[in-house]
Amino acid sequence: MTPSAPDGPGSKGRSRRNFAGARPVMADVARLAGVSKQTVSRVLNDHPAVRPETREAVSEAMRALGYRPSRSARSLASGRTRMLGVISFDAARYGPASILTAINTAAQEAGYLVSSIALDTADHDTVVEAVDRLSAEGADGVIAIAPQLWVGRALAETTGLGTPLVVLESALDEDTPLVTGDSRTGARKATEHLLGLGHATVWHIAGPTGWTSADHRLASWQSTLRAAGTAVPAPLVGDWSADSGYRLGRSLARRPEVTAVFASNDQMALGLLHALHDAGRSVPGDVSVVGYDDVPEAAHFLPPLTTVRTDFAEIGTRSLRLLLDRIDGPGGRPRVDTLVPVDLVVRASSGPPPAR
Repeated sequence: MTPSAPDGPGSKGRSRRNFAGARPVMADVARLAGVSKQTVSRVLNDHPAVRPETREAVSEAMRALGYRPSRSARSLASGRTRMLGVISFDAARYGPASILTAINTAAQEAGYLVSSIALDTADHDTVVEAVDRLSAEGADGVIAIAPQLWVGRALAETTGLGTPLVVLESALDEDTPLVTGDSRTGARKATEHLLGLGHATVWHIAGPTGWTSADHRLASWQSTLRAAGTAVPAPLVGDWSADSGYRLGRSLARRPEVTAVFASNDQMALGLLHALHDAGRSVPGDVSVVGYDDVPEAAHFLPPLTTVRTDFAEIGTRSLRLLLDRIDGPGGRPRVDTLVPVDLVVRASSGPPPAR
């Protein structure tokens, strides 16, 4: 049965059963709303030339029919796929996983799908191939979580593809926007906290060399100690894992002069706590410990861990907003860098040095 033409825009009395047996299409919406298919297309793509009453009539018709616009049809009309690409590395770690979750949530709210590529290796060819693949799939833009310096160098070669790009952690060039947590300020706050408690100096378990956040925290820890006029111990370099924190912690635990340690992430701090416990050194009675990231378990370590809180959800959300701004805005826009603030969360693992 062919439906009769409606009385006019927003006509009442029609429902999806008028089109029983077939999924409603754009032409059905146009009939029910009393407008052209072109007007329905303009409403779907938020065209500014549509009058409010017409927009409401079309929206009401879509609700009545249970109409769901085809993503491919919208892509043809707008020249966009409504799909974004995300490239991540070491995605099992708390930080990257939290950022990816936030990007997916924000993208869904904005009406986009996300295609994610999680890379196990971060060599040059793999990174370039990932960007090429997302571009070939028609991604409107790409977010790259690039924690290592060499990843940033590889990504820099892909900026000529014309796909809008936002990078987390590593700065690429003068055009590509950067979003990152304020690692330098976080490390300074952690180090100043321990010095302020009365410790003569602060030791450091650093993250792996070549990781932007690890390098920034290491440099800030060193400069804070120098500014305080105190000794700068040789850093111990870990690999972000609790096992490396435990291994390096065993060597620190054997040194009685060590009374305060800043670890570059909470997992290495956890291994350090374990090593100190095995060596019979109490925390914070003998050694104070500060971590970084504020993972959900940090408040339940023994003792609860003093740490620097990074708002990974905010990093993910801001990166998505910045990418959409690059997609929607005109070309040749100046680079915008976003530094997400961090907070020191003081718990029971830090305290004054032992009495001499």
